[in-house]
Amino acid sequence: MIDLVVVGAGPAGLGAAIAAAEHGLQVCVVDEFVKPGGRLLGQLHEEPDGKWVNGIEEAQKLYSRAIELGVNILCGVSVYDLQKVDHGWCVYTTDEMIESKCLLLATGASETPIPIPGWTLPGVMSIGAAQVMGNVHRVKPGEKAIIIGVNVLSVAIARELQLCGVHVESILLPQPGILAGDAAQPEKMMESLLRLSHLAPSPLIRMGGKWVSPKLGARLFPKNGFKMWGIPIQLRKTALEIYGENQVEGVRIAEVSASGDVLPGTEKTVSADFVCIAGGLTPMSELASVAGCSFCYVPELGGHVPLHNEFMQTNLAGLYVAGNITGVESAKVARAQGKVAGLSVARVLKALTYGGNEKLHSAVEEVKETRKNALIQFQPGIEEARRELYGKFDETHKKTLISI
Repeated sequence: MIDLVVVGAGPAGLGAAIAAAEHGLQVCVVDEFVKPGGRLLGQLHEEPDGKWVNGIEEAQKLYSRAIELGVNILCGVSVYDLQKVDHGWCVYTTDEMIESKCLLLATGASETPIPIPGWTLPGVMSIGAAQVMGNVHRVKPGEKAIIIGVNVLSVAIARELQLCGVHVESILLPQPGILAGDAAQPEKMMESLLRLSHLAPSPLIRMGGKWVSPKLGARLFPKNGFKMWGIPIQLRKTALEIYGENQVEGVRIAEVSASGDVLPGTEKTVSADFVCIAGGLTPMSELASVAGCSFCYVPELGGHVPLHNEFMQTNLAGLYVAGNITGVESAKVARAQGKVAGLSVARVLKALTYGGNEKLHSAVEEVKETRKNALIQFQPGIEEARRELYGKFDETHKKTLISI
């Protein structure tokens, strides 16, 4: 029986594995993808200070450090079941069954689909799939793209597609309806854009992001949108249908009011050879559910998340979570959470040396500071939502766990 199994080789999983292995624990990391790195692999962006972040290089650094510490990393291996046993956990994979004293789930997040007429045509993909094609596999998804869905994710990846040589025709809203929900509402999406205004190349847009309210911004938003990096962002236009004979040929669009109602007589078609649908991200918590975790619905964190505390403990002894499974945030936050989880495991297994408690609490503070300085916030109110979540955990489960 090893000390720790980590499911997920992204920034959270590798960060946890490194922290635990640095304190002498025997660690195994399992990931269904063929390469370690998780969401880091698709990232390529420029920081406000002009520094470029290459996610593949960052992933390689984490991987190399983990291997140096003796971490066993199994890629291309899926986990399909978990079982709590007397002295730990049994992790059932497509390769073998692994027994461990502790288990960390760092499974990340998945994209939320938005069904649109014509979305089964070849050439329609999620925004994340386009990012992976371009940044990971170095395959250009197409020449001319239309992105359906205006949010933090779509705007950030649109810039990356542009760097791949793709012409992004526009980013617009999905058609109003039950399935699209708030994603079709100009005012709601204006909130998302305002959280990105500090990244805009235009000083005017950056200034407007500080002072304009979402409601006023949606009403004053020009019908033809405005451009970031030359990419038109159109909150007053919606995608009614993706059309094409044997593959994507374009999108039928229409204008909408500030409240999201389609304006009759404004329909027209715009050509494109591929379409990306960006519905946002949701924590991948299926394995936590299989394990029997308690859950809490937190919209600010992306949906249902396993109930946990700031030390990444769940209500089940020996089971920890870190990264986007705990709520959708940046890769830097995920890595910092992974460090906390690795140290928490080391603390419970009595592997932390003198001053271990101070080291663990310092890592918790590092998560807070990283969150505070994050370049992108996927949802507003994340800090407050997490405080409430941790408070709820303490009220209901603290007595059942080893006190930190």
